[in-house]
Amino acid sequence: MSFSSAAKNELSRVIPENRCCQVAELSAMVRMGGIIRFHGSQTVSLRMVTENAAIARKVFTLLKKLYGLNVAIMVRKNKHLKKNNSYIMEITAAMGAKRVLGDTGVLIDGQKVGIGLNYSIPKEMIENRCCIRAYLRGAFLGGGSVSNPGKAYHLEFVTNSGQHAEDLKRLANRFELNSKIVERKGNYVVYVKEGEQIVDMLNIMGAYNALLKFENIRIYKDVRNNVNRIVNCETANITKTINASVKQTENIEYIRDSVGLNRLPPNLREVAELRLNYPDASLKELGQMLTPTLGKSGVNHRLRRIEELAEDIRALRDRR
Repeated sequence: MSFSSAAKNELSRVIPENRCCQVAELSAMVRMGGIIRFHGSQTVSLRMVTENAAIARKVFTLLKKLYGLNVAIMVRKNKHLKKNNSYIMEITAAMGAKRVLGDTGVLIDGQKVGIGLNYSIPKEMIENRCCIRAYLRGAFLGGGSVSNPGKAYHLEFVTNSGQHAEDLKRLANRFELNSKIVERKGNYVVYVKEGEQIVDMLNIMGAYNALLKFENIRIYKDVRNNVNRIVNCETANITKTINASVKQTENIEYIRDSVGLNRLPPNLREVAELRLNYPDASLKELGQMLTPTLGKSGVNHRLRRIEELAEDIRALRDRR
């Protein structure tokens, strides 16, 4: 099961206690995934289709609690792609589809022009903070998804209405999130990308188990990335130290084989002999072997003087 499906299954088990929250959540699910059919100027029916059995059960439960409807759930096998089951619920005009759509704010009943669709979220439906949380939860169940945090940080809501997308973005941002909108294949996608904001969104919707799993994966990734950075840094430092040591040894051996180390001043000869005897030692370790001891900068200065002398000897020999 994907991370997104697990989060939806968890949220499908959350049934709000207050009627206002139940209506808000059902409204979001209808707007995101409902199929509305008009039959004449005053008759309408509603069909809900989902591939998630838990979501289908939640829609059934909300309709039962709010309107006493015992909606039959039809199961149809998809013929394409993964051939998953589709769960279909039909609310006909006779069953009260117009009332359901009216209560959820999806339908406008104009006396002169007849019934029509309302693409905005009614303000009275989202006056309370609990209702906003319920609406966002329903929007996620109806048309949302969240990526596996082990691969990417991305949570989104997909709707076919630009106005609804703007309203959704404003709702999410009332919780100090930074959601944005992008158009994709004729739909409007409201999304958040930062890990902390996705955690906040899961908390707002009530997906606490998914939140904990997301945080565990995020912490693991952060620790792994920090370890990798430290290892890379240490590797780079070791490589740099080894390369410097090899170059220093080459210079000292050149002086030894060409003019002899006895030609070096005592302080330089002492460092040169230590470097030959301890090629893997750091500058700090070499400094501690000297009498008296010397700091890293002091040892580095002497080795640079040896390098300059080696270059002078090479240049002199080249002129000959």
